[in-house]
Amino acid sequence: MDLPPPGCRLAVKDLFDTAGLRTTYGSAIFADHVPAQTAESVRLLEAAGYANVGKANLHEFAYGVTSENPHYGTVPNPRAEGRIAGGSSGGSAAALAAGLADAALGSDSAGSIRIPAACCGVVGFKPSFGLVPIDGCFPLAPSFDHAGPMATDVADCNRMMEALVPGFERIDVELAELRVGIAWLGEADPLVRARVEEAAEKFPNRRELALSVPDREQWGAAFRREVVESHAGLYPERAEDYGDDVRRSLAAGSELTESEVEASRRLRERLRDEVPQLLEGFDLLVTPTLPCVAPLVGHGSRTVLTKLTALFNLTGWPALALPCGPAEDGLPASVQLAAPSGLDALVLAAGAALELALAAS
Repeated sequence: MDLPPPGCRLAVKDLFDTAGLRTTYGSAIFADHVPAQTAESVRLLEAAGYANVGKANLHEFAYGVTSENPHYGTVPNPRAEGRIAGGSSGGSAAALAAGLADAALGSDSAGSIRIPAACCGVVGFKPSFGLVPIDGCFPLAPSFDHAGPMATDVADCNRMMEALVPGFERIDVELAELRVGIAWLGEADPLVRARVEEAAEKFPNRRELALSVPDREQWGAAFRREVVESHAGLYPERAEDYGDDVRRSLAAGSELTESEVEASRRLRERLRDEVPQLLEGFDLLVTPTLPCVAPLVGHGSRTVLTKLTALFNLTGWPALALPCGPAEDGLPASVQLAAPSGLDALVLAAGAALELALAAS
């Protein structure tokens, strides 16, 4: 295993338990909560030599994409004043972008590692479902939840994966070796699209695919039902202690019918069958991470920001967000690389090779 440099500073999303350190989950309900045990992923990183230098703020209970937290403040975006840092792992991304940490731990249920990584111009990796331990992390929607690394480059994400997954082995690939499908370029704003196209051009063997973007209105019911179940005993009993946006989301989720939830679950199963068939013959899928650069505070839409990330939580596939140059307002664009479950090392290897190619151009 490639050990981190001595004193490598780790920021831990405050959704993960840390023994003896206050862990709020971004909620006023847990303002004084001090766990007795440390989350397994945090323990593994600390055992490998990472030094936990602080807990990172987040969207309340990780249920949002802006990290505008009514209890602990809005996470600032170090790249641009007045822009969101993204969420829900906004504090983790901001700590990296501000130089306050060398590595960070986040969680991702519909894009919550990759969205803030894109907003803050850092690297975020959502591993295959179940690969990285999620024990000791407050659940959002358990069948969608992933824990994963965030860093300023792919090499550091690889190093964290070696600590988080005993026996994980990184590989090397040449961009020319990979058969790459390109999708969703038309969903992005003009300069984001241009930067992602330039990144995609680094793969000689590429072809555009007609891959549909999942409709949140259609798949979201199953997710929202799981969130409501995760908050049993807290909501509605302590509804007044929630921030307005999360309280509204839980209220709406509580009104879902069984038929809506079942239709959502059937759609998810269909996607899990259809997407691998569509990508047959390809090694990798390349898309924009977000359709836009980091929005202004107060203007971050969950529907917009999860539009291109959520598919890989529905399927459980590994997905990497990688900055790929300046776009609208000079803010970073981000390219997303994904592959079928279990091909985490391939996604990271492709990301490392693409990172080098972008730096050289």
